[in-house]
Amino acid sequence: MRKILYNSGIRLMYSLLFLLLVHSSYSQEKTIQIIDKKTEGGIPDVHFRYNKTRGFSDRYGNIVLRLEDGTELFLSHLQYGKVAFISSEVEKLADKGVVALEKSSTYLPATVVLVHPTAGDKRKMEFTVQNKLAHDAGNLLESVPSISTIRKSGAYGFDPVLRGFKYDQINLVLDGSQTASAACPNRMDPAASQIPINMIAEAEVLKGPHSLRYGNAFGGTINFKSTSPEFKEKATPVGRFGTSYESNGNIFRTEGVAGVSGSKVDFRMFGAYSTGDDYTDGEGVDIAARFNRLNWGGKLGVKLSQTQKLGVLVSNNVAKNVDFPALPMDLREDNTWLVNASHSAVFYDKTLTSWNTSVYGTMVDHRMDNYDKILDPRMVDAITDAETRNYGGRTEMRFDLDKSYLYAGVDYRFESADGYRERTMLMGPMAGKILTDNVWQDAEIKRTGFFGEWHIAQPGFQFVISGRLDINSAKANNADPRFESIYSSLESSHVHPSLSVGGTRLFNENISLGLWMGMATRSPGIAERYINQFPIGLDPYEMLGNPDLDPEINNQLDLVFRYQTEKTNLNINVFTSVLRDYISSEIREDLQPAMNTSPGVRQFVNIKKALMTGFEASWTQQFSSFISHDLGIVYTHGQNQELDEPLPEIPPLEFHYRLMGSLTGDKVKPEIVFRHAMKQDRIAKSYGENETPAFSVVDAKVSWLMNDVFTTTGGVQNLFDNAYYEHLSRSVRSVGARPIYSPGRSFYVTLTISFL
Repeated sequence: MRKILYNSGIRLMYSLLFLLLVHSSYSQEKTIQIIDKKTEGGIPDVHFRYNKTRGFSDRYGNIVLRLEDGTELFLSHLQYGKVAFISSEVEKLADKGVVALEKSSTYLPATVVLVHPTAGDKRKMEFTVQNKLAHDAGNLLESVPSISTIRKSGAYGFDPVLRGFKYDQINLVLDGSQTASAACPNRMDPAASQIPINMIAEAEVLKGPHSLRYGNAFGGTINFKSTSPEFKEKATPVGRFGTSYESNGNIFRTEGVAGVSGSKVDFRMFGAYSTGDDYTDGEGVDIAARFNRLNWGGKLGVKLSQTQKLGVLVSNNVAKNVDFPALPMDLREDNTWLVNASHSAVFYDKTLTSWNTSVYGTMVDHRMDNYDKILDPRMVDAITDAETRNYGGRTEMRFDLDKSYLYAGVDYRFESADGYRERTMLMGPMAGKILTDNVWQDAEIKRTGFFGEWHIAQPGFQFVISGRLDINSAKANNADPRFESIYSSLESSHVHPSLSVGGTRLFNENISLGLWMGMATRSPGIAERYINQFPIGLDPYEMLGNPDLDPEINNQLDLVFRYQTEKTNLNINVFTSVLRDYISSEIREDLQPAMNTSPGVRQFVNIKKALMTGFEASWTQQFSSFISHDLGIVYTHGQNQELDEPLPEIPPLEFHYRLMGSLTGDKVKPEIVFRHAMKQDRIAKSYGENETPAFSVVDAKVSWLMNDVFTTTGGVQNLFDNAYYEHLSRSVRSVGARPIYSPGRSFYVTLTISFL
């Protein structure tokens, strides 16, 4: 009996010792959450190394460590860089349970896009569910103070203008590479109109020629980023539905997303439909603004491993029966396919930290006619069928060095345009005859670019050196004999470099000053080289392309001041662009127009000297937890130094003010917006411009987050029913032409349901 008790005691003692050791071991296991310093949200997929233990943070940013004396913790993430903690710091982090990381910042002179104010000179516009109901990205970009749009229709095809730069002077891309070219010679379908808004997560607007990674950024880059795949531990259905109605114009919009997110695959189908009719301006005049747009597609994300992902996006945009009162024709149908595929890989504990590659194709088929135009007398019926094709890709690697990181890569773009205008003569001696005009001459441009961007961090300083070398060649495969007779050669090629050097001095955590110097060269686009006597400008003159054009050169200087505290953010950006061989146009008295209704022919030419200068200032203030405001002022001054007159299509000085509230625990958010544009009397008379009077407009809205699923918004645009029109709005093509006035007072309501 004594022996049995003895043996039992021994077993009990060993068991207690074992449990003590196990408890001691597990007591050293600590969970640490890795969060974003600003948003306080968990950061998934952060690579960590702790002695011999390696792994990734989970979807909530959590990692589990078994603490060991004298062991360092290494964290690495593509967006947050690399960071190391010594043993004593690891113990403190373990006790606290949280480590906050801050995204790497380049302090580039980028736009301030204020949907949700954020700090810094490089800001992003996060598209809310209500934003995703928009049917035109150009219209949505007007919320950026430094962006205006050229309007030829009341409700569709808004063409962005950034600091006075427009058309091919702006590099507009989807996911850093994909482009779309307007098939319509009049740009009824600019690249912005082809963006599938309800699958966009955010947009970056980088000003000037200071970031050359995404293409030739002559005047700036607008990069729309589609939503990233979200992988979940178990297959989970996801979805969203939104709808809205706007009273003035009887505009109805709806959009939705449905799919499944799993541990390895994320697949989502999306669709959006919008339709509208004529609206009434502030003077009670009806404006032709009929439109009809359908967008649908899908996005697939595949997680090959913890470090590699594949992505495929397919989108189809169809616009039908869109009124363009400022143009001689209306859009009958525009059908666009966007397809892209991408592969991304990240590498840890190596100098090469990421490698991203993408390929894409964009196909645009466009038809427009004058059948609905009221013409008295009707002398001709005209219809134009045109198409553009864009193919290309890019590959980019990132190298993380000791105190810097480097992007390096190559990209390729192929762009072609073809189309004909068919005119059926209805009156006079040619009645019954059909004439065919070769509009685009089956023209094409090939671009190959090599780029690099080096970010260097020093105590109190941030430096960025960005460079690019472009090889550009163009030709017309089906030249019109009349066009061919004007020029000795229709082929052209250019090799040109672009370079930007800049940096930011961080005086303390609140104040910084940045200076950026850039030189960019841009080869002419297809329209500037090969458009064949088609009225695509501000006035009804027929435009004639010029393959002998020299590339434009932009020498730009940006000075950026920033003051930032927890509740205040002040940004001031002053810029100057010295332009050489600026592309404009002049009247050719020796050439006859193709149509008798045109007053003559304008030919694209180079202006030896031009100048743009201006400033942007914004001030955001958080007065309290429930009220904040945002104030902005923008101005651009453009001068044609060769003709000693202003450059055309430069918006006037504008003042923006937004007052925002947050009530009942951020569930009710009222907002009021005031905008004032000064009179624009600096006009290019040789270009056919007219002065624009000053105007003010007030909008108001209230958003209510009913719960995690339902959100509704109600508001009124142009609260005081003012009659006004933008300086960049074109005029109706008729005798006694009247500018296209913006809508008068309009009430709207939106409802969204989200399970994302």
